[in-house]
This record gives sequence, C-alpha cells and structure tokens, in this order.
Amino acid sequence: MTSNSSSTLAALLLSTVSFLMITPPAARAEMAISAYGGVQSAPHSHVDLSDGPDFTAGWEGKSFAAPPYYGVRATWWMEDLGHPNLGLSLDYTHDKVYADDETLSKSGFSHFEFTDGLNLLTLNALYRMPIDGTKFVPYVGAGAGINVPHVEVARGSGTTFEYQFGGPTVQAQAGVAYQFTDHLAAFAEYKGNYSWVDVDIDNGASLKTNIMTNAINVGVTFSW
Repeated sequence: MTSNSSSTLAALLLSTVSFLMITPPAARAEMAISAYGGVQSAPHSHVDLSDGPDFTAGWEGKSFAAPPYYGVRATWWMEDLGHPNLGLSLDYTHDKVYADDETLSKSGFSHFEFTDGLNLLTLNALYRMPIDGTKFVPYVGAGAGINVPHVEVARGSGTTFEYQFGGPTVQAQAGVAYQFTDHLAAFAEYKGNYSWVDVDIDNGASLKTNIMTNAINVGVTFSW
C-alpha cells in the first residue's frame, strides 16, 4: 500500500474515532465497533468521457486481491434515549473495481481501476429486531455519504493516479448478528452501495460513471 493510501485510510479511521469521542457520555450505554470483509462485485456501468466516445465498463471486484475489500463501522444504539433498537452508524468501506479485458480493449485504456478503493464513507440509520429466546438479532439499515476513489487511468494521452472526491453515495444493508456474549457478536449481511463518480483525468478531461457495488459481508462486533 502506498504512503498516500495509508494516509487516506488513517484519516477515515480518525473520522470513526472522532464520531465515538463526540458522542455525549450519557448516550454511550451501547457503543460498538465492527470490522468485516467478504465478497464484493459490481455490474457493468456506463462511462461518460468529456473528450472521447462513451462506453460501457465491465467490472471485476477481486475481493481478496491486494489491497483487499474490507470495512469498519462504528455504531451508537440509542438505548439511553429510549430507543434501544434504533442506531446510527458511521461506515467506511474499501470497495474496489477493476475494468475487465474487454473494457480495456474497446476503450483504448491500458489501465482503468478504482482499486486503492472507491473509499465509501456513509452515515446510516439502523434498526434491529432481536428474536426473543435466541441470540439472533436481524437488522436493516440505510444511509448516505461520499465516495473518495483512487483514480487509476492510463491511456495514450496520459496517466492519472490519485485520490479525488468522486461525489455522493447511498447505502442499504440487511443482515443478522449472533450475540455470543454481551460484548462480542458475529454477523453476516448484504450491503449495497450506489456511487456517483465524477473525476478528472489527464489533460483536463472528465470521467463520469455510476457504480453499484454488491457485497456479502461477514464480520465481528465488539460493544460496550
């Protein structure tokens, strides 16, 4: 991982820590930190170039190739406010997509990826539904935020290799947690994100595409 990518990840993780620190002490009865990985993919998307013909990109997720797909999440459940099953989460996900060989061939690009992350940061509302008499806790959630992709484009007119603000992102998720103890749980979930990506590439041109990512996640949660 490059020093730039490490700095960006550190900044995003610092945002998560700050979210915990600014939460009022009286409302900290149930805070949680989660980490997860899994399998992430993306369907084809239309690519709009300001200085060339548009095309449709086929994407590969390559979830386990370095740098891998992963995410971290901080959650505040509003138990002390009288709503124990309602929560707010700050979620960072290192989604990524690689253009497939067919896309590279028809576009004339020699390299086209967002693989040091689409880097999604979202604020979400969560609702959980504990099943009486069991340790299973289904939940659903939805939210919105931003995408900060690492733009990796190489073509005849030049090369782009940098982080940029891409635009807004929306998120939806549904899953189930298993509560091993009061402080430790495991979970599996589906999480989908739709990102509007509008970035600059070489020679002042712009590239726009809307990327839908679908992920099946498994992870662990520590709460206090």
